[in-house]
Amino acid sequence: MIETVATTPFTDQKPGTSGLRKKVKVFQQAHYAENFIQSVFDVVKGKQGATLVIGGDGRFLNREVIDKAIRMAAANGFGRVVVGQGGILSTPAASNIIRQRGAIGGLVLSASHNPGGPDEDFGIKYNIANGGPAPEKVTDAIHARTKSIDEYRIASAASIDLDAIGESQIGEMVIEVIDSVADYADLMQSLFDFTAIRGAELTMAFDAMSAVTGPYAKEILERRLGFAEGSVRNGTPLEDFGGHHPDPNLVHARELYDLMMSPHAPDFGAASDGDGDRNLIIGRGIFITPSDSLAMLAANAHLAPAYAGGLKGIARSMPTSAAADRVADGLGIPAYETPTGWKFFGNLLDAGMATICGEESAGTGSDHVREKDGLWAVLLWLNILAATGKSVKQIADEHWGRFGRNYYARHDYEGVDSAAADALMTELRGKLGELPGQSFGLLTVEAADDFAYEDPTDGSVSRKQGVRVLFAGGSRVVFRLSGTGTSGATLRVYLERYEPVAGRLDADTAEMLAEIVAAADAIAEIVRHTGRTQPDVVT
Repeated sequence: MIETVATTPFTDQKPGTSGLRKKVKVFQQAHYAENFIQSVFDVVKGKQGATLVIGGDGRFLNREVIDKAIRMAAANGFGRVVVGQGGILSTPAASNIIRQRGAIGGLVLSASHNPGGPDEDFGIKYNIANGGPAPEKVTDAIHARTKSIDEYRIASAASIDLDAIGESQIGEMVIEVIDSVADYADLMQSLFDFTAIRGAELTMAFDAMSAVTGPYAKEILERRLGFAEGSVRNGTPLEDFGGHHPDPNLVHARELYDLMMSPHAPDFGAASDGDGDRNLIIGRGIFITPSDSLAMLAANAHLAPAYAGGLKGIARSMPTSAAADRVADGLGIPAYETPTGWKFFGNLLDAGMATICGEESAGTGSDHVREKDGLWAVLLWLNILAATGKSVKQIADEHWGRFGRNYYARHDYEGVDSAAADALMTELRGKLGELPGQSFGLLTVEAADDFAYEDPTDGSVSRKQGVRVLFAGGSRVVFRLSGTGTSGATLRVYLERYEPVAGRLDADTAEMLAEIVAAADAIAEIVRHTGRTQPDVVT
């Protein structure tokens, strides 16, 4: 039986770059999740009889909202819902299933790297038929619908057993519960040389951060690749991620970092985040920044079977360091600088213009799916180590010796008063015209702008994507407000100093960036606007 429920709009359901993210208690309001899901379904064209994929990262509220989403899908005319066992699908695994099954799209229930639990965060994101995040024209339409919605449709049905693999039905719609891991693991085995990795007898530590990647990592790393049992740490997904913050950076993955800097370090260390799309890469005695990881993976991708024929292009988000650009130049292939958000990469990948993409926020991926993919990056690193017989540090040193080094860090000021953050960005934009030619210490501003991007695939233009201040010699600082939090604003300051091949390639990053840090505060007056004398997180 299909029930039509009267409702009234909520005023705070504008999806960001990664869907709608709010505190759990917000989603627990009567009709809140239903309003948003119905708004998505109202926007989707051609849904009658179509296949929809649903899965999430296992955080608190995951099962409850999946149950509602399945029953609403039945009431809205979908023909089949494919859902991960236990309601679990990592974000890249969901993208893969959408593509494999020819689905019209999918609902990914996650707040990514944000904390989970009854008092923490939850999120819903809609991915389109290519497996990637919905573009702005779709999210804008969803938002518009949330502002006028007056009813939603939901099927009355017994509670759905998400743990039993197989098929069941609500009315005419088939519910197919699948093994969350198998299809993704098979995809990874088709891309990389598992025999070579297994034969290299490497040792590693992988921190799944009590999040969604645990079952995938255990199957691929320990079972298929033969890494010792226990190589995967915190491998059981928990609704609250064990009380930890599932963000793979040097603050929240400190235990892994300390191990990799110790005399007892294995050959390779890595971590992933809440929904499995981000990664952290650490070698014995060396941390590899996400920007450098993108560049090094691109430079060595030909060592893996899937990329042996070369790359079509490399894409990076604007805040990501220019290290990947130097690789593209060396390989004689295009380099693309896009706004933050994987949907921009998806356009390039769909058009066959790029093969490998990456963001400084620990996300890298390729044309195998339309999302960033944490385990993919880990496996490509392992393939490179196995093929070369070199350590992570050797790979890095040789890379910098060939391309030069982009010293890089991101400073996050979290929970900043939104009005203060907006005032900082407004004042900064107002002074862009007068910055060129000014000197800050030994740094001279060469150019300054508010980054805008014209998509080469469809001509669409995205403006106000972050303020760039470019210094003579290839160094720069970038300022952005992040849209991935659920309270206040996060000011992100990206600091980059380029050292050519003949320069200092083995210096301390903090030392090399000190002058740029000082310039960033002088230019944006961070202390005056925020009251903060130092960032909350440095990555």
